[in-house]
Amino acid sequence: MNETDSIDNLEAKPRPWWKRIPLTLQIVIALIVAVVLGVGLGAGNPSPANKTFIETLAIPAELILKALRALATPLILMAVLHTFLTTNIPGTAGRRLAVLLFTNTTVAIVIGLFVANVLRPGTWGSLTASGSGQTATKNFDPWGLLKDAVPEAVLQPLVNNNVIQLIVIALSFAIVLRAIKSEQLAQGKRGYQAIEDIVGILFESIIRILHWVIALVPLAVFGIVGKTVAEKGFEPFKSLGAFVIAVLVGLTLQACYYLTRVKFGSWVNPINFLRGGSDAFLTAFSTDSSVATMPITFEALQHKIGLRESSASLGALVGSNFNNDGTALYEATSALFISQVLGLHLNIGQQFVVILTSIFASVGAAGIPEAGLVTMTLVFTSVGLPTQYIALLITVDWFLDRCRTVINVMGDMTVSALLDGKKPRSVDEA
Repeated sequence: MNETDSIDNLEAKPRPWWKRIPLTLQIVIALIVAVVLGVGLGAGNPSPANKTFIETLAIPAELILKALRALATPLILMAVLHTFLTTNIPGTAGRRLAVLLFTNTTVAIVIGLFVANVLRPGTWGSLTASGSGQTATKNFDPWGLLKDAVPEAVLQPLVNNNVIQLIVIALSFAIVLRAIKSEQLAQGKRGYQAIEDIVGILFESIIRILHWVIALVPLAVFGIVGKTVAEKGFEPFKSLGAFVIAVLVGLTLQACYYLTRVKFGSWVNPINFLRGGSDAFLTAFSTDSSVATMPITFEALQHKIGLRESSASLGALVGSNFNNDGTALYEATSALFISQVLGLHLNIGQQFVVILTSIFASVGAAGIPEAGLVTMTLVFTSVGLPTQYIALLITVDWFLDRCRTVINVMGDMTVSALLDGKKPRSVDEA
């Protein structure tokens, strides 16, 4: 047997049985087992003899959150660089695309904050998390925010998790590297390819490490739910139920905003828009990935809704790399939810910081698995919220992630329809 045969046999080797179970099903199983364990340990009235064991249940969640915080900054940096280097953005259409994407994402975040302020889901029950406890919310200082946007050292944002500084560095390098790529393309040189390859390899490496962390999420869910049920019973989950309702209301309002934009900004009928995009929406919910849904989205825009190829490709293929409205809405709602749980008030200025951070953190996040959990650590840090509370949100994130992915895809399709204008393509164009 030669070396090639050995490699082929290794690749053909079936995966272990636990890797063949979908992550969603693993999380559901972990939830059920954790509830049973929590009830067995007291369901709100734990025995003093079990206290040490109950405390250790939260350790996996704490370790996974530390890993997510460590990966967040280099991941966003590489995602922005990779997106700007590999995405073909045309001139005039590209500027209009950027305006539409920025507008949609901003509206999504404002909707998320509005719903959280009105419903106040964090006050519906008692919610506690493991960790070092509450931290004071940072005061909002606009001039300080502007001065703080420029880091003292290039690598400093990778250490202090300052998302504003991180995006300033990432965009600066991305714009320069893209300009160098354009110059070398015009001169017929290929030197830029090495830089593009290096960025791509680094991005893929971080993504693979992230997959290792995500594979442990069911263990984190098991630990944090088991500990919570054992110590507090089921009272904390009233707040989580309210949080789920708030997010779903926000996503529904965002969908209504999309349909309104389609109605008044394009020739597409909103009913036909929903009917034609049904396959893309179902695929987005089932795969939990807007990137995996991209071919279905592109096909639906062209052949079921009837958009021009240029409009469909800009929205579905280019826009999807930047457009993560559902994720941005979720992060904004989460930040306000946790602040309400802690009894901390985020004023208008601090909520503005949440808007900025959510916009920047969502750039290039389409290809990142569980992007909401990764970038949420940066959003929480920007306003001084304790990140250990993200562990409790993991228990419902597996479902909400699928819902916000549908909104991400609907946002891509909306951008395509708006780019197509108010005049449908002719039979000759078709």
